[in-house]
Amino acid sequence: MSAELLQYILTGLTVGCVYALVGLGFIIIYNATGVINFAQGEFVVLGALLFYTFLSLMHLPLAVALVLAVLAVAIVGLLMECLAIRPLRHAPVVTPIIGTVGVSVIMRGLTRLIWGPDAFPVPAFSGEHSFFVGGAAIQSQYLWIVGLAVLVLVGVRLFFDRTTVGKAMQACAINSEAARLAGISVERMVQLSFGLSAAVSALAGVVISPITFAAYDSGTVLGLKGFAAAIIGGLGNGMGAVFGGLLVGLLENLGIGLAPEGAAGFQDAFAFVMLVLVLFLKPAGLLGKKRTEGV
Repeated sequence: MSAELLQYILTGLTVGCVYALVGLGFIIIYNATGVINFAQGEFVVLGALLFYTFLSLMHLPLAVALVLAVLAVAIVGLLMECLAIRPLRHAPVVTPIIGTVGVSVIMRGLTRLIWGPDAFPVPAFSGEHSFFVGGAAIQSQYLWIVGLAVLVLVGVRLFFDRTTVGKAMQACAINSEAARLAGISVERMVQLSFGLSAAVSALAGVVISPITFAAYDSGTVLGLKGFAAAIIGGLGNGMGAVFGGLLVGLLENLGIGLAPEGAAGFQDAFAFVMLVLVLFLKPAGLLGKKRTEGV
């Protein structure tokens, strides 16, 4: 394998970890409510901008800045559910989805108003060091991205499989009325799903900000690619989001690297071309499963 090809593969898998985190955020909310949250990309941006503020402007330690940024965005997710989603819970399912689009527009406007239109550089977690594997350069930040993504994905899986709250959230997704009769607060579980989803997406924004910079308008593309990853892997399937994210990142970078000169401008289109192909060939997604009833 040539060093150039290996470089494309390693970079693609790293970026794919970010798409997997964003896609997982979509699935956490979808499983609990049946709603597609199109404000998910704004959670990514808000996490990156808050991290930049805490780390570079307030000079807090990196770990403290990371935790504060994720917690702050999680609170925003909780507030979004209370103010924009809960009042629409008895409306047709398309109405809350349109509501999330409105929230996305509002959040984008507010972040531009607060932080301005500029992109802010964020220092890498452990400096601008690179490692070489088979002739391919791996930035130290890539290791942070992969490592934190793996920890989050394992943590979310354990949360749903091993904790009472996680099992209660799954029960609400499977049959909300039965869960209510069992004494589970469905409303609280739905709100928690928004907080957890926002936290996961915020972490994605934090870890990728040293590579892409923190900018108010970067969430749209990241959100749509995370959505594509969730659909390609199978909406409703957490591991499908991981698989879809890695696949999108890998094929996107390979496509750009191996495509003819001048095709680099179409990088963002690769994920959506794959999305269309999967919807044609396997509408439920590559690892899709039958939709369970939500709230």
